[in-house]
Amino acid sequence: MIKQTEIVIRTTKRGFFVITDEILNNVNISNIKMGMMNIFLKHTSASLSINENASSDVRIDLENFSSDLIDNKNYIHSYEGEDDMPAHIKSSLFGVSLNIPITNGKLNIGIWQGIYLNEHRNTPQHRKIVITIYY
Repeated sequence: MIKQTEIVIRTTKRGFFVITDEILNNVNISNIKMGMMNIFLKHTSASLSINENASSDVRIDLENFSSDLIDNKNYIHSYEGEDDMPAHIKSSLFGVSLNIPITNGKLNIGIWQGIYLNEHRNTPQHRKIVITIYY
């Protein structure tokens, strides 16, 4: 069986945000004994990742590291502003898709892991995410 839904998450600023609850609030996996969830972000200036879900310091450090590494370069592409090309690079490096196993009605992730939406633009955005569950 396959089921699919699309959700929209509004970001408020640039940064790394835990969205595990938003994902789980929009799908019911409680009756799935074994399966797989694919999460796909339909954008080229944001990304998805899995990381520490307890300490906001991790999210701040990831933002600072990626910005120090990639921002403030002399990029040619700047159609949507100076944060445009850095956002595309970060999106490519982190990626826009995740596959997460489902076991006994729960995401089979580590106790300290959470799903991140990484916003790489400076301004608020509406980000579309497609969630596909195979079971």
